[in-house]
Amino acid sequence: MPGKPKKKPQRKLRTYQTSLGFYDQAVAAPSMKAALEAWGASSNLFHQGVAKETEDPDVVAATMASPGVVLRRPVGSNDPFTENAQLPTDLGDGEASPKSRPKRKPRAEAKKRPVKAAPKTSRKADDQAARKAAAAFEKAERRREAERRKEEDARAKARARRDKAVATAEAALDEARREREARAAAIEAERAALDERAEAEQTRWDKQRRKLEDALRRARE
Repeated sequence: MPGKPKKKPQRKLRTYQTSLGFYDQAVAAPSMKAALEAWGASSNLFHQGVAKETEDPDVVAATMASPGVVLRRPVGSNDPFTENAQLPTDLGDGEASPKSRPKRKPRAEAKKRPVKAAPKTSRKADDQAARKAAAAFEKAERRREAERRKEEDARAKARARRDKAVATAEAALDEARREREARAAAIEAERAALDERAEAEQTRWDKQRRKLEDALRRARE
């Protein structure tokens, strides 16, 4: 019997973190490129030194629970990352922007806790959770791609309707212009015919007048 088709391996998710505007932002993504796309960044924040991969267990746990979703917290704070973070509470009139104010001292990550060998059951659960998170991220990616295609189709249909309306209006204008030119030509033809008739009538009258004037003059002699 033929073997079952192999499933496409899912990409392992990593947690990336940056600071943009008033917020620290974090996202679980399979690559730096995917993280930049999720943040909507127009430049490579990793090359600029303002984004990094983080292994903070709290941040990793929060992002892995919602893969592909950008989580935020007030910049420089140690608050948990959430989808609807509040603005920093220490902003005041005339104060410098968050980027210019010294950040709170982050929790020291240098002090590493002793690493204990995880039991096999725990590693298995972690692998299952990672696969589940990767599947959720790919599902979110497919949903975003479908939404982009839907928006592009809507824009294409709008352009087609606009082009059709423009073509219809231009055709109507051309038809009206041709009709007006035809009517103007007919009026000019009628005017030329009237001028010709008027000239002929003037010629006839001049001849008749001269004949009658000659007869009147002879009668008076």
